[in-house]
Amino acid sequence: MRPTFDFSPLFRSSVGFDRMLNLLENTSRLEAVDAWPPYDIVKTGQDSYRIAMAVAGFTPEELTLDHEPNLLVVTGQKGGEENAQYLHRGIAQRAFKRRFELADHVKVTGASLADGLLTIELVREIPEAMKPRRIEIGRAEPQSLPGTETKQIEGDQQAA
Repeated sequence: MRPTFDFSPLFRSSVGFDRMLNLLENTSRLEAVDAWPPYDIVKTGQDSYRIAMAVAGFTPEELTLDHEPNLLVVTGQKGGEENAQYLHRGIAQRAFKRRFELADHVKVTGASLADGLLTIELVREIPEAMKPRRIEIGRAEPQSLPGTETKQIEGDQQAA
């Protein structure tokens, strides 16, 4: 049995983390997931990733990649039934749908199928407006605060 966590205190005390907290809450509710087809996720650079899925027996026409905001869905659907009589069928050709939750600003840059491996290239492209930038600090003339003008007190100069 999987332990359940109550995320409601986090919802009450945080601002802007709704998506992350919803993902955590949803993963705690998931049932056992089918592990087919097997896949690898590899970090290939600072902001680049690769997903490799073993989809032996599928052609590019039988595979579909759908990229939605923060979600990549890979679907495989075999064509019509063959009229062959199998003595042993060890290569799985069942339909599948695999979902990958993507972080913000992760884009699919390409996909290829070779030697039974579907390879999907991903890159995180942070918009220029969201990248950190250095702010130059200029020199300004000293300004007095309103109502705090300095008064010069002039005294009489008398010779003693």
